[in-house]
Amino acid sequence: MHSPSTENLDLLCSVLYNVAMRRRNIKRFRLEPLCELMATLGQNTYRAEQIFQWIWQKNATDFAAMTNISKAFRNSLSQKFTIQGLQKRTVKTAHDGSQKYLFRTNDSKYVESVFIPEGKRKTVCVSTQIGCPVQCAFCATGRMKFSRNLRAHEIADQARIVQHDTNTKVTNVVFMGMGEPLLNLQETLGAIEINSSPIGLSISQRHTTVSTVGILQGMRTLLNAPFKVKLAISLNFADENVRNEMIPVAKNNPLKEVLQIAKEYSRTKSMVTFEYVMIKNLNDRLRDARLLVSLLKDIPAKINLIPYNEHPLMPYKRPSDERIGQFYNYLLTAPQTVTLRKSRGQEIQAGCGQLAAFHVVKKK
Repeated sequence: MHSPSTENLDLLCSVLYNVAMRRRNIKRFRLEPLCELMATLGQNTYRAEQIFQWIWQKNATDFAAMTNISKAFRNSLSQKFTIQGLQKRTVKTAHDGSQKYLFRTNDSKYVESVFIPEGKRKTVCVSTQIGCPVQCAFCATGRMKFSRNLRAHEIADQARIVQHDTNTKVTNVVFMGMGEPLLNLQETLGAIEINSSPIGLSISQRHTTVSTVGILQGMRTLLNAPFKVKLAISLNFADENVRNEMIPVAKNNPLKEVLQIAKEYSRTKSMVTFEYVMIKNLNDRLRDARLLVSLLKDIPAKINLIPYNEHPLMPYKRPSDERIGQFYNYLLTAPQTVTLRKSRGQEIQAGCGQLAAFHVVKKK
């Protein structure tokens, strides 16, 4: 018996690759398009619901596992489609129980998300992009080269994998990881659809928060969308000149218009939260606190103070506890509810602004 030549092996690999490439990833289909797909295959739409549920609730990675579907149709599906999602690469656990996940995409890129258990509340902070095109001056994620938008199934897959891996029902999802969700709006909305579907991950939209630096077009779309999600605005600087310098896209998204939409969102959908990252000697003075109170005085909202999470890639520092306390105490004079966030997962760089797939970046 002769061993196959290198030329024949290359040819075989090429054929197998082309066959695999012709198979579409069925995980990319949201429920409605999946129903349409089943119709083209001569199947009733309930087949789509069965497949969707197997993938998102029962974590199926092979059509053979879908035992309430006929074997003949399962074989037919496996010849036409694949079930491909993110691959878990590493998990780092902090002393407070927070966990940072590193995922690999099918095109060999990396993205991070964070699991934050807190009593009955189990939150996953998901990413919407690989890297971030916004490139805020103080954010480590912005130091990564922006690669691409994540697809809806890749965004939703983060919560699904964490839920399966921890054997814990995820109760809350925050779109606050790597990337700007409203610059990848349609895929973000698609992920919300998967997350909140009763045959998907079944996570309440009212327990879902979308964070943005203030992308006006995306905010308007979200305001008028049927989804009942919460909106968090990363304000960070009450002085618009400083804000424009530190958050480049703010120049094209005037603060006055951002605040106007925020007011409407609070009054018609859900109370908006303004996130304010406190950075030493930059926006942590009492005059900054006074300006912030004045800026938000007419807006029903919550204010969330976040002491800066330091990162080896960045030169910025966390203010002193005394400065943070003075700032917080002044904000208590505002009509809004004010909270001081206790950062989680600091020693594993899992806090806001720290997600940069650091050890992958470091290798490069």
